[in-house]
Amino acid sequence: MTTVTGKEELKALAEKASEELADAGAIEALEWAVGTFGDDLIVASNMQDAVLVDLATKVKSDVDVLFLETGYHFAETIGTRDAVATVYPDIRIVNAQAEQTVAQQDAEYGPKLHERDPNRCCQLRKVIPLRTTLSNYSAWVTGVRRVDAPTRANTPIVTWDERNGLVKINPIAPWTDEEFRAYITEHGILENPLVSEGYLSIGCAPCTAKVAPGADPRSGRWAGQSKTECGLHG
Repeated sequence: MTTVTGKEELKALAEKASEELADAGAIEALEWAVGTFGDDLIVASNMQDAVLVDLATKVKSDVDVLFLETGYHFAETIGTRDAVATVYPDIRIVNAQAEQTVAQQDAEYGPKLHERDPNRCCQLRKVIPLRTTLSNYSAWVTGVRRVDAPTRANTPIVTWDERNGLVKINPIAPWTDEEFRAYITEHGILENPLVSEGYLSIGCAPCTAKVAPGADPRSGRWAGQSKTECGLHG
C-alpha cells in the first residue's frame, strides 16, 4: 500500500497507472486502487444503481461510499441508498451535504435557484460538498462511462483529478450499455425504481426528467437548458 502523501507524488502515481492500466478490467482496476490506497479511498455513487458498489465490495467489503445528499433527491433515490446500505452491510455511507439546508439557501438566494442559476445551485449543493469530502482521501472511484455523454468519450481508467487534487479511478469507463445492463441482470444488482419508469440519468428531482425513447440518457438532465454536466467530472 502506498505511503505517498504529496500531491505531486500522487499525480505522478496516477500518470504512471494511467498507462499501465489503460486496458484494465473493472476488477483489476479496483484491485490496484484498493491495493494502493486501502482505506484512503472512497467510491462515489448517485444511487441510480449499485453496480459500482457491488464491484468495489468484491475487492473491499468495507469500502467507504460517497453519496451527495443535495436535499433535492427523489424519495426513490434515498430509498435506494438505504437499501444499498442494507444489502452491503460492511460499507460506510458518507453523506456529503451542503453547508446550507435548502431552506437556508432559499432564504439567501431566493427560492428555486436551480431554475434561475443551475450552475450556482450545483456548485453549492454538489461541487463544494464533494470537494470537501474528497479532501479526506487520496483517491476516489467513479462510475463514469465513455458512452454516457460526448464530454466523457475519452475517460481513462486512471487519471489525476486536478480539480479535486486526488487520484480518480473509473473502472467501468469502457463498458457499453449492453455490458452494463448484462451485469445488472446477471448479478441481480439493486437499481433505482425510477430507471424502469424512464429516468435514465437520475440527479436531483427538480432537474431530472424522463428520457424520450432512443434519446441520449442525459437528455433528461436540465432539460431545455444548455447545461449537460453538474461540474463533478468536468
